Amino acid sequence: MSLVPRCLLVLALLAPLLVQAAPAPWYYWRSLVDGQRVCAQTSPGPGWERDSAAYEGPGCQPRRKVLIVPMR
Repeated sequence: MSLVPRCLLVLALLAPLLVQAAPAPWYYWRSLVDGQRVCAQTSPGPGWERDSAAYEGPGCQPRRKVLIVPMR
């Protein structure tokens, strides 16, 4: 096996490790017409503005807090 096919094989095997997708963050969106708020990952359409910072949990839920208790 020559060098070029080996390099292509290694590249094909390592490519999934380099390409990692993350879920889109959730935001509250406010209607410019009536002020109604909805939770969505993308804009519901024209006439909506983002009304909050990004949430990492699904459905605009804040990240769960983990309590760490030190051991003695």
